[in-house]
Amino acid sequence: MRLVQLIHKRHGRKVALVEEPKLRLVSGYESVYELVVKAIPDGGSLKNLVIQNLTESELDYDAIYKGSSDWDLLPSFDHPIDPSKLMLSGTGLTHKASAENRQKMHEAIEEKELTDSMRMYLWGVDKGHPKKEEIGVQPEWFYKGNGSILMPHGAPLEIPSYGLDGGEEPEIAGVYFNDMEGNPWRVGFTTANEFSDHIMERKNYLYLAPSKIRNCSIGPELIITSTFQNIQGKVSIFRNDKVLWEKSIHTGEKNMAHSLENLEHHHFKYSNHRLPDHAHIHFFGADAFSFGEQITLEENDIMEVGWEGMGRPLRNPLVQNKKSEKQVRIGVL
Repeated sequence: MRLVQLIHKRHGRKVALVEEPKLRLVSGYESVYELVVKAIPDGGSLKNLVIQNLTESELDYDAIYKGSSDWDLLPSFDHPIDPSKLMLSGTGLTHKASAENRQKMHEAIEEKELTDSMRMYLWGVDKGHPKKEEIGVQPEWFYKGNGSILMPHGAPLEIPSYGLDGGEEPEIAGVYFNDMEGNPWRVGFTTANEFSDHIMERKNYLYLAPSKIRNCSIGPELIITSTFQNIQGKVSIFRNDKVLWEKSIHTGEKNMAHSLENLEHHHFKYSNHRLPDHAHIHFFGADAFSFGEQITLEENDIMEVGWEGMGRPLRNPLVQNKKSEKQVRIGVL
């Protein structure tokens, strides 16, 4: 099952089921969040709840996807009541190619010495797929921001005035919600462009944390499935309507140094990640991005991420804030 979130100037927010090439509206619910809140105490079947509330109203998905409709796509999941209750985070070094790219960026002094990044990836290879009921090694973890930075399909991703660079990070993200007792539930998966500042990170690996605090994008579709084994896709960069660069990408447990269960445990083991009515979007990484092949993105380049079985590709243009960075003045009480 694939869902989208929509908004209209007069009709407000809606949820729709993808029935290519149409979208079928769901009645009674303005967001996936509302569906999830209802589905959990009713037995936990989001699919059944959607089916029970399908209408006969259809919309032209092509026009909406291309941005030529009165309807606009929203991120495939959000916290419509309080964006600060939506945490964006991720795990790095989950794929060998990403670890190799990080190794090149953070090359050790000795030519044959492994960087901390590669060591951490190899820890995952060794102990990231534990046996059932066992806990595996902890992955790298990063904080991305909250729901205020989350952008939909078609919206620009911005290099801020203080940024050194901006580049795509093609991923699949897991979507989670904590019920009113603080128990986490996986809602589904969605295509994602985590987007970060690779030049800042390359200066020093300790700059990884601030290099991640940028806007990002998910969607256009939320996939309601438990399957996350072996997913193939493609990441592309378009410049002036022509392909500048593209590459096959792979994710899912068979391509990762950690099992999904292990990644989820190490995220939700923290009690402050299990606050009631809080939601999480967690990026799982992938194995290619253009910066790793010395591609520098320019303003108006289009970043496209597509995965087989994950619905239509996610596309976002790149923009740059060209204003001079200004010091933030802090009031003193």
